[in-house]
Amino acid sequence: MKPVVISGTGLFTPPYSISNDELVTAFNAYVELHNRENAAAIAAGEVTALEPSSSGFIEKASGIKSRYVMEKEGILDPSRMTSRIAERGDDELSLQAEMCVAAAREALERAGRVAADIDMVLVAASNMQRAYPAMAVEVQEALGIEGFGFDMNVACSSATFGIQTAMAAVQTGQARAVLVLNPEITSGHLNFRDRDSHFIFGDACTAIVIEAADTAVSEHQFEILDSKLKTKFSNNIRNNFGFMNRFDEAGAGKADKLFRQQGRKVFKEVCPMAAEMIRATVENAGLQIPQVSRYWLHQANLNMNLLIARTLLGRDAEPNEAPVILDTYANTSSAGSIIAFHKYQDDLPAGANGVICSFGAGYSIGCVVVRKK
Repeated sequence: MKPVVISGTGLFTPPYSISNDELVTAFNAYVELHNRENAAAIAAGEVTALEPSSSGFIEKASGIKSRYVMEKEGILDPSRMTSRIAERGDDELSLQAEMCVAAAREALERAGRVAADIDMVLVAASNMQRAYPAMAVEVQEALGIEGFGFDMNVACSSATFGIQTAMAAVQTGQARAVLVLNPEITSGHLNFRDRDSHFIFGDACTAIVIEAADTAVSEHQFEILDSKLKTKFSNNIRNNFGFMNRFDEAGAGKADKLFRQQGRKVFKEVCPMAAEMIRATVENAGLQIPQVSRYWLHQANLNMNLLIARTLLGRDAEPNEAPVILDTYANTSSAGSIIAFHKYQDDLPAGANGVICSFGAGYSIGCVVVRKK
């Protein structure tokens, strides 16, 4: 198979940031209001009183200190607790496509490419804002790209699954170059009234250009040495929102139509799976763990990443070995590992090896071994 490279990456960061303190203030105001309005039912044992949150609890549980969102006032309104973003007309560029275009322009610039060089657009994300037409086709139109595009969803592993899909398209001659985009508006599926998860997610969009090594012109090339994908069904991370919800009105507005997880089970089951997957992919690439300089891990939970790195290395990772961005971005689903890769790649010397790994609902795990050119 002909060599394939990641030749450019891009990042769109939303304009608003919410600190833990801001989020907790709004959440605790909601808790106080809920408990006051339901005081009689709580006293009678008919309703469970809600517990307040705290910034200390959030940081200890996740490592998150703040997150970016596309709109914050609605989230911080205790009577609403979700963003206020008006619908756009069919003749306007959709919000996800707008994020994609911004991230794509930076990725194309770093790759030394223009729209005419791209043959395929792949939008890979946890949630699409509509069923059809595909977001990828809208982005293709907005950027003036010929060829074809389609969407895919493998939850938090969408970016790594997208990288492998793009690599295969280049290797088989379906495309000279592929633009992979990860527009994550995760604030849309987050239950900001749930103490155990109201702090987890943030919004962002990443972009990746993938092309044949023999024609790449970028100064930021990483050859893809190997990649491996794995899925194993689990209900421990789930969201039941979908077009069939209208069949049963009794489920409208229920908590299962938003993100929910059994966090302890996810931690216990996913960490060893991810570590094993990384080790196997590295070895299949003809390398050993000590030859890997950097791990760009899925940015969901700091404690998970610390454990995975410790399992692989036999010690705690140095900050530059497994860089962290979730402290300021929170969990951006599929975009997380790519944000880390985008921000922490230029300092690596030629010949340095690295691993991009994501893991999430499904379960799904994607692992990509790369080498700086």
